[in-house]
Amino acid sequence: MASPSQRYRITVTPIEKDGLQCSGRCTIELEHRAQQDWMRLLEVARRQTGLSGDERAAAIVATQLLHDLAQRYADQPSHPLTALQPQLDHVLAALDGIQRAP
Repeated sequence: MASPSQRYRITVTPIEKDGLQCSGRCTIELEHRAQQDWMRLLEVARRQTGLSGDERAAAIVATQLLHDLAQRYADQPSHPLTALQPQLDHVLAALDGIQRAP
């Protein structure tokens, strides 16, 4: 597995009911060091079927984020994220299988 060298800034901004962005203090931002190149994964995922574009992006970013966090605590068996690792591996393998399907 590649060393964590990709850095990403993740921004979450609610959208108001009228379709406009929220005004005031309503954005969540965080930075994350990733083990995978998410942009490459998202580019490959554009070719897959079965999920909408937003669903594909959400699934990839969410699982990769959780996977990276769980890996950081892999040496701590009692950590809650460590318990997620087998399920995350399964989801990542399933997403990879979808990406590789013709």
